[in-house]
Amino acid sequence: VDLIGKGGDGGSGAWSFRREKVIPLGGPDGGDGGNGGSVIVRADPNADNLAGLTMKKHWKARNGDSGGGARRTGANAEDVVLLVPPGTIIRDRDRGNILKDLVKPGDELIAAKGGRGGRGNVHFKSSTNRTPRQFEPGEEGEERWISLELKVIADAGLVGFPNAGKSTFLSRVS
Repeated sequence: VDLIGKGGDGGSGAWSFRREKVIPLGGPDGGDGGNGGSVIVRADPNADNLAGLTMKKHWKARNGDSGGGARRTGANAEDVVLLVPPGTIIRDRDRGNILKDLVKPGDELIAAKGGRGGRGNVHFKSSTNRTPRQFEPGEEGEERWISLELKVIADAGLVGFPNAGKSTFLSRVS
C-alpha cells in the first residue's frame, strides 16, 4: 500500500503589545504558535490487515493554532495515527530503503513530523529593542511517500514422515 503522509504546519507567533490603563508602557506580549500534528504509523494487535488504508492515499495532520495576545500560546494539533498489524514493513517509496519493521505491538514510526510553532514578539525583546515588531511564522510539516508491506505468515503447515509425498502434494495442489 502506497500512501503520502503530511505533517501539519506550525502556527505562527503573535505580534501584540500589552495595553492597559494602569500600565502605560506594557511592552510586547505576543504568544507562541502551536505545533502541527504528526502522522504516526503504529502496530496494533487488533489490526489484521491493511485494507483500511487502501481507500485513502493522503493522510494529513492538522495545523497548529496561531498564538495570541497576553502571551497566549496556540493549541498543538493532534497526531494522526494509522493502525497496522504487527509484522508490517515501512519503506520510503522514493528511496526504497526500509524505515522500520514494526515487529511488536506498540512499535511506531513517525512517518511525517509536524512543524514547530513560531515564536511571538515577546521572545525578541531586549534592553535595546523594547518594542520588537518581529515574530516567527510556523515551520512547515514534513511530507513523505511511504510504502506499507505486510509480511505474510503461513496459515497452515504440512507435517509428515520423510518420503510421504508432501512436496508432490503441494506441487499438484498449487
